[in-house]
Amino acid sequence: MGTLRSSSQYYHVVLSRIPPRATPVFHEEEMQRRVWGRRWGVYNDVGTLRTILLHPPGEEILVMTSDKYDPEIDALIDDAEQWYFRDDRGPDLVKMQDEFAALVRVLETHGVEIVTVGGAPRDPNAMFVRDCGMVVKGGAIISRMGPVGKAHGTGRRGEERFVLQKLAEIGMPILRTIAGDGLLEGGSFCFLDEKHAAIGLSFRGNPSGAEQLRHVLQYQEVELIQVPLPGYAMHLDGGIVMVDHDKALLNVERLPYWFLDTLDELGIQKIPADYREGSMAVNCLTLSPGKVIMDDRAVYTAERLASFGMETILIPWEEISKHGGGIHCSTLPLVRERS
Repeated sequence: MGTLRSSSQYYHVVLSRIPPRATPVFHEEEMQRRVWGRRWGVYNDVGTLRTILLHPPGEEILVMTSDKYDPEIDALIDDAEQWYFRDDRGPDLVKMQDEFAALVRVLETHGVEIVTVGGAPRDPNAMFVRDCGMVVKGGAIISRMGPVGKAHGTGRRGEERFVLQKLAEIGMPILRTIAGDGLLEGGSFCFLDEKHAAIGLSFRGNPSGAEQLRHVLQYQEVELIQVPLPGYAMHLDGGIVMVDHDKALLNVERLPYWFLDTLDELGIQKIPADYREGSMAVNCLTLSPGKVIMDDRAVYTAERLASFGMETILIPWEEISKHGGGIHCSTLPLVRERS
């Protein structure tokens, strides 16, 4: 007479004692701590900032030399290496580093954990880490950058690898990498609230990339709103940054009218940046609800935010801004509290 162990049923009986568990879902804090050691990601774009990714400007900035000046656009530009700098001479690296150090001091003063990522030695754009990923509940979605340099280590495509490796090193889950013919960059992504997010579509973010992002968000019950950007505008963060749970700082020149109506429908108060400052002011970083870090030249917009009861911390950003990126561009939040 055969035994259970010798029967064809034995495998199934044993495995019935080891049941899998689909819930709690991946991004729930209980499961995050159980598997990944801590909770990762963000619920929204304004919750208290806890951990952030940065790339301080280094020697790679010095590849932008004055011999690349193009009088037609009144800037330095390199078509092969895919960078530009809005001046007729090369950048002042020391000044850029001083400006960046001011940002770091504010973050440290507010108890933010700083994670630093490397980059290719001929990629001066590596400091704009925002574009390399989109952080959602439970982890990150790695971008697929648009500009491709002629040689390996130039252009923005390839920055994704450095960010992915760093996030894996610190134990942060990677929920997806944008693949196929998808183009998507993190500067065009934002949460409007916990149930609605927006993605800017432009020549740097296409429907294929947006659909891949949507595939992740649908499992988190987040609706993705696609926002076409005008002309050659690259990223949505030149048009909107959330500065409180129900307040958005806007540059209306970068946004379609119907999207402004959508903000009204979601109960989001629209605060236009002062016309003298535009996207320079909007490209800021929210530290916590109602508290933002902003370019110190955006004084009129800072006054406007104060009239709404908000606190603005102004830091110098003039030299870095010549490279085409603001404070928002240069920071990638990895962990935020819910409030």
